[in-house]
Amino acid sequence: MHDAMTRAGMRARMGRRSPWIAGAAGIAVAALALTGCSSPADDGDESGAPTEKTTIRFLYATGDETWNSVVDNVVEAFNDQSDTTTVQLDPLPAGSDYATALKTMDATGNWPAVVDMRDTLTYVNAGKLAPIPDSVTELIQPEAFGTAEDGNVYTVPYSALNGEIGLNIVYNKDYFTDNDLEVPETYDDFLDLLDDIKANGDAPLATAAAEVWPSDQLWKPLAAPYFAEYGDEGGFWTAAQNGDASIEDLREPLQELLDITNDYVLEGWQSTADAQTTTLLVNDMAVMATSSAGIGRLNDIHKVDPDFNAGLFIIPAEDGTINVLKNAVNGDTAGGLAISAQAAEDDAQYASATEFLEYFYQVDTANLMESQGWLAPNIVTADEIERNTSIPGSKDYFALLENPNLTWYENVSNLSTFSAFNTFFRQARIEMQDGQSSIDDTIAKVQAEFDKTVAAG
Repeated sequence: MHDAMTRAGMRARMGRRSPWIAGAAGIAVAALALTGCSSPADDGDESGAPTEKTTIRFLYATGDETWNSVVDNVVEAFNDQSDTTTVQLDPLPAGSDYATALKTMDATGNWPAVVDMRDTLTYVNAGKLAPIPDSVTELIQPEAFGTAEDGNVYTVPYSALNGEIGLNIVYNKDYFTDNDLEVPETYDDFLDLLDDIKANGDAPLATAAAEVWPSDQLWKPLAAPYFAEYGDEGGFWTAAQNGDASIEDLREPLQELLDITNDYVLEGWQSTADAQTTTLLVNDMAVMATSSAGIGRLNDIHKVDPDFNAGLFIIPAEDGTINVLKNAVNGDTAGGLAISAQAAEDDAQYASATEFLEYFYQVDTANLMESQGWLAPNIVTADEIERNTSIPGSKDYFALLENPNLTWYENVSNLSTFSAFNTFFRQARIEMQDGQSSIDDTIAKVQAEFDKTVAAG
């Protein structure tokens, strides 16, 4: 229904623009005309009559305490300075399946104005998202967002796009020092490290599977060297779709995943929530923990125990290469902030959503995010951001970006229901790790599911 709604067209429909772009005078005039989905403001116009502020909802996935804090602080700061808009938080509780929640929200037809997206391509194709206007995208570095086939941008990043460098191992630096252990430089070094910690009578690694998605945290670094082999051919999943690869080609990393789980992972991982690994680490129940939160997890640890000396590293390949997947700035599994098509049907809602996103990509907002321990998005004026290196271990993260062994690869699928397959694959791996399924059965059923996904297009 919004095929004809280009970014320029949407901008033409907007009844106002934010103070960052248009100035306060233009907003004051336009705000008088706003109707619907609004609430009385405390302030009045020049005549003393009360103005109306548009209220919009922001749906986002909770779970990581640093991200929760960032959202709270950014929204509070935005609401304090906006004369036209109030953003109402619509958080999804930790442990919930966010992708399923989006499907439920879509089924009820109750879309918020701003949405922390999953399965982006699916909802773009279904006409559920509105184009992001140029007034937002011009604030962001071009490589940090992508366009859909129709030339429009539908999601913009909520954090720095440093690929899957956030999928790493967080560890106790003091334990390493006390036991003469070092960060591994090869995969064999990593296995030796696990053995050394186990030989001390300690649990080497904590990981989580109470939610399905954290299963990626150990799997993807192990699979990265195998996926990277297909980086110049459109990625492993494209090769598999074309018949040039199969799930059988992932047997070795699947076996590595199973062996590490059986021999080195702290018991109880099946019922452990991702955020709980912080507690396990600071209470010395494990020496290392998987993470996908990057500096956010380091900040969570620092909040729980300011004296804990944390560090991080990424599991290297056999030859020492650190293979890291680039972020898919478009595609079915791409995340990011979006404006719903439902909000775009109301000029005031769309204008308020745009105003909030314009605020989101300002230097002052970036500095606020960094002060909370978050990596601010890749804005055009990134050189003006005050980076926060005070969190223990954060320098390890930034050093990874400069590591000479760091190699980026691509592994994006254009299958419209790939995200559903991805969820199936995660669950199948958990069942294999838990002894419910053999590796042979896992490979067979995942291949069958992938074949169905390819047939569906």
